[in-house]
Amino acid sequence: MNITSIWNSVYPVLVAILFFELIIVIHEWGHFTAARLMKIKVNEFSVGMGPKLLQHKGKKTTYTLRLILFGGYCSMEGEDEESDDENAFVNKKVWQRIYVVVAGALMNLVLGLVIVLILVCSQNLVGTTEVAKFDDNAVSQSYGLQVGDKIKSIDGMRVYTTNDVTTGFSRCSNENVNLVVERGGKDVKLKVKFNTEDYEGHTYTVMDFWLRGVKKTPANVISQTGKEFVSYARMVFLSVHDLLVGRYGISDMSGPVGAVSVVSTAVKTSMYSMLRIMALLTINVGLFNLFPIPALDGWRLFVLLAEGITRKKLPQKAEYLINAVGLAALLLLMCFVTFSDITKLF
Repeated sequence: MNITSIWNSVYPVLVAILFFELIIVIHEWGHFTAARLMKIKVNEFSVGMGPKLLQHKGKKTTYTLRLILFGGYCSMEGEDEESDDENAFVNKKVWQRIYVVVAGALMNLVLGLVIVLILVCSQNLVGTTEVAKFDDNAVSQSYGLQVGDKIKSIDGMRVYTTNDVTTGFSRCSNENVNLVVERGGKDVKLKVKFNTEDYEGHTYTVMDFWLRGVKKTPANVISQTGKEFVSYARMVFLSVHDLLVGRYGISDMSGPVGAVSVVSTAVKTSMYSMLRIMALLTINVGLFNLFPIPALDGWRLFVLLAEGITRKKLPQKAEYLINAVGLAALLLLMCFVTFSDITKLF
């Protein structure tokens, strides 16, 4: 094996790892900038985890680069303990602490929006939900689907973008799909049969038609960017829903190892595929962090909102214990998912 072939195998993984680090750094940078804006003392801002490689002590904050580029943190005074410092996190007003807590997730969502905008701008055409043509011997055509039909819903799920259409078909339970299409200005209900294929233990409905694209204009680029961003965000909630109702099991989840594998494969495929997965991941991280799960920003947000309503703080020991239990549960889940990811690789 020569150096070129080794590099071609290694660089996609490096790109994937660096992107995950970018997601984390952007998230922690959101907390950092919000804390500084609220005059909260930040003791350390770290890129990476583990042993220190480089460290710079600023006037107010120590900046650290650590060996393992798979993590990072923004350590604020009084974040997890009591403090007499007037600039400690714990001593700030509720609305100030809420702003600092949500700023990390907001930065992830902003990054996702920027990537989606790049994706839309990079396309030759802007996608629609209108059927443009069928594959040869398409099954769906014989069940009433026509060229020019604008798909409005798939098995009850509303669709607004091409991404929604592919997502809708990926969630279909069998080959018989209930469609609502717009035809001649009127809504038409269709029950259409499609072919199916099996992949990794699941049966998926195969789209046998193509969707129409239209020329880009400043107006439809902006509109499409907004719609695609909402579409990616909705995929996060749909995934959680499908997991809760048993459509997918925990073994179908992917952790850092599986995600790195997917991103590195996308890097080899095309820049567009890589950016698409990156957009989904950073939006996923931003939204998931706001879920009210102990050890996540969403739990702290929930506690702060409760404090703002009741005017009573949750005791520090109770909050620490809840966060510790939540963190242990998340780490246990992460270990299981990572083990599952590794077994899938081999």
